[in-house]
Amino acid sequence: MQALARALNQHSDTLSMTVQQTQGNVANMYQYDQGSLPAVATDNNTISKAIAGNDRFNEQPVENIGHQTFRFNGLDIFWVAREGSGIESTDDFAGKTVYPIQPGFGTRLLTEEVMRTAGMWEDVDIINVNTSDIPGAIEEGRVDAAAVYGSNGVELTGWAKQIDARNDVYLAEVGDNFAQAIKDVPGARYAEIEPYGWNQEVTKVTDSIVSWNLDLQCLISPDVPAEAARELARVSHEHTDTIQDADQTYADHSDAENMTSAIIPEHPVHQGFAEFYKDKGVWDDSWTAGGSE
Repeated sequence: MQALARALNQHSDTLSMTVQQTQGNVANMYQYDQGSLPAVATDNNTISKAIAGNDRFNEQPVENIGHQTFRFNGLDIFWVAREGSGIESTDDFAGKTVYPIQPGFGTRLLTEEVMRTAGMWEDVDIINVNTSDIPGAIEEGRVDAAAVYGSNGVELTGWAKQIDARNDVYLAEVGDNFAQAIKDVPGARYAEIEPYGWNQEVTKVTDSIVSWNLDLQCLISPDVPAEAARELARVSHEHTDTIQDADQTYADHSDAENMTSAIIPEHPVHQGFAEFYKDKGVWDDSWTAGGSE
């Protein structure tokens, strides 16, 4: 989002954006609901759960959910095991200590759901620590396997890089049961990709990553004028190169169809973006255009 804000400063005469760091995708839904922010970045699993009132949103629902805009990234979530853990596959997780990412993160919400769907949540010991603490926890032998992630097949997240720098780890295979669970969870996208971003050899057990991918998108208030939303879409579409110069993990929006790949049909698309997509010929009539002032 900082990269997008920079592109707006360079290429728009009418629109600017200020970016604030928050506590994560789930927290952003509550920030928006409370009227603290006119736009938030979050993920499709969190959005789907907020719409349905499931899980955390059952106990603490949100009344206001922003309208959809575009997919700007995708997180490839996957398992690594600590050297000496004895783990080769998710089938070996029973009785092990597992880190399913920091509580409150959208990636944790999705990982936990996949684990529960696979029937393995109750069979493992869960460690709940901040992402900044997990490299040390692995180093101390307190964790056998950890879910980590990278962005768009380009770069690992910062704390995964710290795991790489401080620990000997390797990719764990995904058993058939866990693979099926990924496919059964609506907020997850099953993907098989090549490993990337590691400075050590992580293919001791398997040469590829099986990921439960989490698509990220922006939600903006229906009170944001359609003209402003169209300008946001235009800059992201026409100046992807500028944005990627600042953040190589940003999705390629030079093809407008790539912007729409995360749209949830059950939830409105902001009117300004709907107009932009219709102009570009990438609108799907099964989607709903929201109202805007």
